[in-house]
Amino acid sequence: MTQPQQTDIAIIGAGPAGSTAAALLRQSGWRVTVVERSHFPRFSIGDSLLPQCMEFLHKAGLLEAVKAAAFQVKNGVRFVEGDQRGHFDFSEQHSNGWDWTWNVVRADFDQILATQAAAQGADIRFGESITAVDFGTPGAPRLHVATEDGEQYAIDARFVCDASGFGRVLSKLLDLQCAVDAPPRATIFTHIMDNLTSEDARDGTLLCIHPQHPDVWYWMIPFQGGRTSVGVVGDPELINAQPGEPLHKLQGLIAQEPNLAHLLAAADYDHPVTHLSSYAKGVTRLHGRDFVLLGNAGGFLDPMFSSGVTIALKSSVLASALIDRQLRGQAADWDTDFATPLRTGIRVFDAYIRAWYAGQLKHVFFKDTPHRRIRSMIGSILAGYVWDQNNPYVARPQQRLQALCHTCAPAQSSA
Repeated sequence: MTQPQQTDIAIIGAGPAGSTAAALLRQSGWRVTVVERSHFPRFSIGDSLLPQCMEFLHKAGLLEAVKAAAFQVKNGVRFVEGDQRGHFDFSEQHSNGWDWTWNVVRADFDQILATQAAAQGADIRFGESITAVDFGTPGAPRLHVATEDGEQYAIDARFVCDASGFGRVLSKLLDLQCAVDAPPRATIFTHIMDNLTSEDARDGTLLCIHPQHPDVWYWMIPFQGGRTSVGVVGDPELINAQPGEPLHKLQGLIAQEPNLAHLLAAADYDHPVTHLSSYAKGVTRLHGRDFVLLGNAGGFLDPMFSSGVTIALKSSVLASALIDRQLRGQAADWDTDFATPLRTGIRVFDAYIRAWYAGQLKHVFFKDTPHRRIRSMIGSILAGYVWDQNNPYVARPQQRLQALCHTCAPAQSSA
C-alpha cells in the first residue's frame, strides 16, 4: 500500500449533504476530498425540495447552477382523499424566506451539486468505497479506500463527514445504528412518462390517501419534460401482498386510488420500479471527536413531507461552520450548535409525520378553517421552515398540533 494521502476533511458521499458540505468547506479554504461509491448521474429518490432548501443552496454557492437547470417549479402541496381537497400555497406561509422551490430529478440535481463543489476545488472521487476507518489518533482519522479496479489506499484527514445517505457507512462501521420508534413501512416507486392532459396537474406535489387504508398514501411529483415521480407508502404486508412483479404491484396499488388512477391513465411506465422496506433508521449519536453524520447517514424519518434533502442541507450548513471552528483551534460545541438544533427541526417533522399516520392531520389539511393565520403557520412547516422558533407550531409542535387536530376533526373523529 502506498503512503496515505493527505486532506483536511474527508467526506463520504457526494449527494446533496456531501456536496453542500464540500462547497461550504472549500469557501473556508480547507482541502476537501469526497469519496463516492457510485458514478454520477445515478438514480436516487427524494425528488421534491422544500423552499427552506433554497437558503442553504444559496449559502453554499450552488443555487444559480440549480436554477439554470430549469427544473419544474413547485409552489405548494396538494392533498386528496376521495372528494376532499386541501391545498397549501407556499406564498401564504408565516415564515420569512423563499416561497417556492423545485421538483428535481435527483440524478441531475445531485450531479449539478457535485460538479459545482468540484468547480470550487473539492476533490471528488467516484467509484471508490470506504472499507474501514481508524479514529485511534486524535485529530488524524484514517480512511481505507478501495477502488473499482481492486486498488487500495488510505486517506489521512483531520475530520470526517459521513454523507453516505442510506449507505450509512460510519454508523455501520462504528456500530451507531439503532431502531426508531415507528411502525415498519415500505415504499414502491418509479419515474414515468406521465402523459398528463392538464397542466394544472403539474402544480406542486400531490399526496393522495388510499380509500380503504388511511395509513397508506401516494405521491405524484411532476418534473419538467412530461415526467413524474410516483410512489406509494404503507404497511409492508399490504404492499408485498399485491400480486406480480414490482411494476404490477405499483400499478395495482395506483389503480386502487381513483384520483391518481385517472390522472395517470395514459402513463408510460418506462423506468425500473424500486421497492424499499424498513427504511426508517436512527443513530445513537450524530457526532464524535473527529466525525459527524450528515443527512440520511444520521437517520431517516419518512418520505412524507419531503423532509430528507432539507434536513441533509441543514446538517451540512451547521456542521461546516463547526468543522471550520474546530480545525482552527477554536471552541466547537457540537451538542449545542449541531445535534440540538438539527434534532429540534427533525422533531417538528416527526410530530407532523406521526399525526399524519394517526389520521389526525388530514382534518387540518381538508378544513377551510382554521384561521388563515394558523394555516400560514402550518404552511411554513410544509415549506421546511421547521427551525423558525417564531412559529408557535414549531416552538411547541406536539402540544399545539394535537390541539389543532382535535379542533379540526369532525365530531365522530375527535377521539
